[in-house]
Amino acid sequence: MAKRDYYEILGVNRNASETEIKKAYRKLAIQCHPDKNPGDKEAEERFKELSEAYAVLSDGQKRALYDQYGHAGVEQGGGFSSGGFGGTPFEDLFGDIFGDIFGTGRRGGRGRRGDDLRYNLTISFEEAAFGLETKIQVPRHQSCGHCHGSGAKPGTSPQTCSSCRGSGQVRFQQGFFSLTRPCPACNGEGKIIKDPCPECRGTGLTRSKKTLSLKIPAGVENGNRLKLSSEGEAGAHGAPPGDLYVVISVSEHPIFRREGQDVICEVPISFPQAALGCEIDVPTLDGKVRLKIPAGTQGGKILKLTGKGIPVLQGYGRGDQLVIVRVETPTHLTARQKELLEEFSREGGAEIHPMGKGFFDKVKEMFG
Repeated sequence: MAKRDYYEILGVNRNASETEIKKAYRKLAIQCHPDKNPGDKEAEERFKELSEAYAVLSDGQKRALYDQYGHAGVEQGGGFSSGGFGGTPFEDLFGDIFGDIFGTGRRGGRGRRGDDLRYNLTISFEEAAFGLETKIQVPRHQSCGHCHGSGAKPGTSPQTCSSCRGSGQVRFQQGFFSLTRPCPACNGEGKIIKDPCPECRGTGLTRSKKTLSLKIPAGVENGNRLKLSSEGEAGAHGAPPGDLYVVISVSEHPIFRREGQDVICEVPISFPQAALGCEIDVPTLDGKVRLKIPAGTQGGKILKLTGKGIPVLQGYGRGDQLVIVRVETPTHLTARQKELLEEFSREGGAEIHPMGKGFFDKVKEMFG
């Protein structure tokens, strides 16, 4: 039976953020967890399906593979090369699957497509919110300008392999079966270079760095990927180049944190400010904003600044900024301040600590 789409399993769209994916998984996983549904095989299978989908979509690299190639991309351990730009990502996974069927395999053959590359880009919290235009330098192989990618010395050309007659494969008999394998004479290339290019030594490729202009859209999140088509490694002997994947890392902010499209900010105020009410300056991504603190505000109260959050990625509108009020208790008091607080305490009454009154009323109910 064909596997269901991972996004469909979790009930999220393909542009869902990491936070949205996590929330969807937690909600569904709680409903069908085996401990909550003992003996229910259907719930157990559903839980396994959810866990498999979340394992892929919560991992930036696996999600990139899944978005590009579907279920085949995350089976058999496929993934980006972790060693920077010199690896051969996707080669082991897709060379065998698609090479024999479609003739596009990356192992052997003079028309093999170039490798895909990954570039890790770190940006600030503000740059992620509002986007930016920047330039990156990508080390990669490009077609040799001396031989124009042929690998042969200028004035000469590769010759057709006489063993395989240019097919890159030789056929042999094994029992009742007729099998093929890469031609040993030309290493499956189909051509033989007798006079290699002195610049690239017959490979048709040279190492270089290319500067690319990159536009980061407003609203990107940590782990988002941008695809630059045909900006990966050059293909061998004039074949199409691979793609470049730019993976975004967002630096932590000293004041703000992000939840979906909302910005969270904790603001400390004094006890008198909380009790009497006040107006304070609150930092936002757009600069300082004057915020009114109502009289009698309790610690932990959340006040909302509408439209001061993160812009919607490739959409319209912005989230909100949620200001969490933290009431600070003074630690160093003068003699006069202590005297005033003691006088304040002696006044007593429910209005001084309304939350405490409700709490102790509940304690009395419990213990009679």
